[in-house]
Amino acid sequence: MKKSKYPRLRSHTRKGKGGQVWVSYWYDMRGTGKPDVPLGNDYATAIQQWDRLVNHLPMTKGRVQEAIDKFKERVLPTYTSAETVKGYTKNLRQLEPVFGKAGWHEITLPVLRQYLDGRSAKTQGNRELALLSVIWGKALLWGMTEKTWPAAGVKGWKNPEQPREFEVTTELFNAVYEHADQVLRDCMDIATTTGMRLTDTRTVRMPVDGRLRFRAGKTGKWDFFVVEKSPVLTALLERRGNAESVMLLTTKTGRAVSESMLRTRYDAARIKASAAYPKLADDIKAMFLRDTRKRAADLAEDVDEASKLLQHSSKSLTVKHYRTKGNELKAVR
Repeated sequence: MKKSKYPRLRSHTRKGKGGQVWVSYWYDMRGTGKPDVPLGNDYATAIQQWDRLVNHLPMTKGRVQEAIDKFKERVLPTYTSAETVKGYTKNLRQLEPVFGKAGWHEITLPVLRQYLDGRSAKTQGNRELALLSVIWGKALLWGMTEKTWPAAGVKGWKNPEQPREFEVTTELFNAVYEHADQVLRDCMDIATTTGMRLTDTRTVRMPVDGRLRFRAGKTGKWDFFVVEKSPVLTALLERRGNAESVMLLTTKTGRAVSESMLRTRYDAARIKASAAYPKLADDIKAMFLRDTRKRAADLAEDVDEASKLLQHSSKSLTVKHYRTKGNELKAVR
């Protein structure tokens, strides 16, 4: 049996309708549980890359993986938001097997579009390529590539997204609130009163000198609320009494509240509320705890106040994703 001079070297040929022929070369990874490694479209270059793989030479130099590794080492730890780090880490797990071994010249706009077409989670695919774009920009600064981002200046190349339209009415809010324990009620009160993200409601510290100061985990902006101007915050502090904890949101014993503790309590409250109000059951099941931030936006006097409350840099963001309350129009006759 004749042995191949280059074991595991495979070529893929694709023909176009006009008779064009495209050839790409790959290192076959069947049997290893890993994806095939792209070696490019040039035969001589493919042989060089094959030799590096077979002889276990480093394969990251000059490839996207080099930038990903540097991003994880230098940039990712600088993000102050745990949610951002968690989300980026999750996205990188999807990106690395697909793009890590590729050379910069191999990633084109059709390749990006093919990736989006193959992702079942369409919106998440957009987020993943948005992160790849960030890493690409870093790679340009680091001198790893001179090739610009393939989708630069191109509109409409991503999967279409529609903002989630859901209004937390007083009826829905009260139904869940009625069946919530005190910890969940306090969380819902803080979120709808201040417009804080859930992570911030869990980590905001007790007021000092009558001011509830907090730094938004996502944006890093510092702001404060005067407690005495809010009946809800005033009542919450009175319930807290002398509980020994630096956090505003705690259990009865003064224990800090985790994300999983809130999730468990909210799921239980929704189940009870759905059973108690069968006509509202579908909407109750569709309502997320993070939607309390939308309710805060709707409770604000107007769009300007809502945008300021949510710490948005653009009112259009508030209107598109959070403010469901329409503006009152005056009839002209």
